[in-house]
Amino acid sequence: MPDNLYEGMFLLDSDRFTANPVGAQSELIGILEKAGAEVVANRPWLDGKLAYPIEGRRKGLHYLTYFRMEGNGISQVNQSCKLNESVLRHLIIKHPPSIFEAMVGALNGNDSEPQAVAKTPPTTEGVAQTKGTTEGVAQTKGTTEGVAQTKDTTEGVAQTKDTTEGVAQTKDTPDS
Repeated sequence: MPDNLYEGMFLLDSDRFTANPVGAQSELIGILEKAGAEVVANRPWLDGKLAYPIEGRRKGLHYLTYFRMEGNGISQVNQSCKLNESVLRHLIIKHPPSIFEAMVGALNGNDSEPQAVAKTPPTTEGVAQTKGTTEGVAQTKGTTEGVAQTKDTTEGVAQTKDTTEGVAQTKDTPDS
């Protein structure tokens, strides 16, 4: 059994794919299988206008594949894609098993979350505090006519203090 798990994104000529979707798909799968890949999941992903022309084409179809293959087959896939007129660009990424299985499940319509992913509660670290003293964190001290007064306890950072009705005055502290 092949030991490497890959995701392949292939940018195909949109006109050729539209004219013969089954033929274009079998041609791409044939490139992978000829290199020794076992295709696990595949589907067209996005068909649309390109940001810039590639080989004179302004539209392209992104085709997503997930496959297993030995590492030495990648060079053959790269060479075959360069020689194929339907493939404008391609990108192949190696994934660890946990990500690979999750992505294949999502592509096949299995929306359940992988068991290994733990949900963590949101943290408030690095957020301004209303009371308390934490060095380096801006703290709200109070309000004057609807304008918050803030004081930064980090050295070398400008300190702002509201002293008049809604007009802020800024005082820079020298770097020492």
